[in-house]
Amino acid sequence: MKTTRFKKWTSDYGLFLIVIILLISLWQWVVNRGLIPAFILPSPSAIWGSLIENRELLFEEHLPATLNEVLIGFAISVACGTLLGIGMHFSRPLEKVLYPFLVISQTIPLIAISPIFIMWFGYSIWSKIAVTILIAFFPIVVSTYDGLKSGGQEYRELLLTMGANRWTIFKKIQVPMALPSFLSGLKMSVVYCVTGATIGEWLGASQGLGYFSRRMSGSLQADAVFAAIFLLSLLGIILFLLISFIERQLLKNKYHI
Repeated sequence: MKTTRFKKWTSDYGLFLIVIILLISLWQWVVNRGLIPAFILPSPSAIWGSLIENRELLFEEHLPATLNEVLIGFAISVACGTLLGIGMHFSRPLEKVLYPFLVISQTIPLIAISPIFIMWFGYSIWSKIAVTILIAFFPIVVSTYDGLKSGGQEYRELLLTMGANRWTIFKKIQVPMALPSFLSGLKMSVVYCVTGATIGEWLGASQGLGYFSRRMSGSLQADAVFAAIFLLSLLGIILFLLISFIERQLLKNKYHI
């Protein structure tokens, strides 16, 4: 079984790994030949060296701070976004009132509104969480609302002929049908949380990977900046894969696939 899974994994992602290795090798070669100055684009080996050199700061102080902001912002976004999506599904007037505000909230540049959050919440963790929520809750609301609206019309009509009420239809038909869309929204949202937390730290923080990268860029330590970017990217990938794993387990149990 393990051998079969490994073969399937290499079949699916083997080409991706080869391309990544080739790109990193080309990147290292270009920088070593001096075709691109190291202070503009440090080599992968220099980035790795900076990651090792600053491992205590990065892994003991800045990464936990960013992860804390991401998880809190994601949890609040999931709770509020899900409730809002369900409320819009059940109430047509609520949908008409709130949907335009949701769209408007996504047109506001985060760089412009982040200083307002700092004015309201100071340099505490909540200013970063507020930025995270602003960018992360929208895909959850939309995926929940659209998932509940789409599909299942035939099953709905069948249950209506059997005398089912709206709550029964919601629980038995609409929630299971909305689950794939909802989980897709979670995957997008958790990645956006990393972006939101980083932007918040860039504009005002005393710790976090965004703060670390801003401080290192001010002293022209490009290798340290890229080390922080690497950790942010890795954090987003891990969280995305975690939600993907949960998605597979839920859908496997729900639809027996």
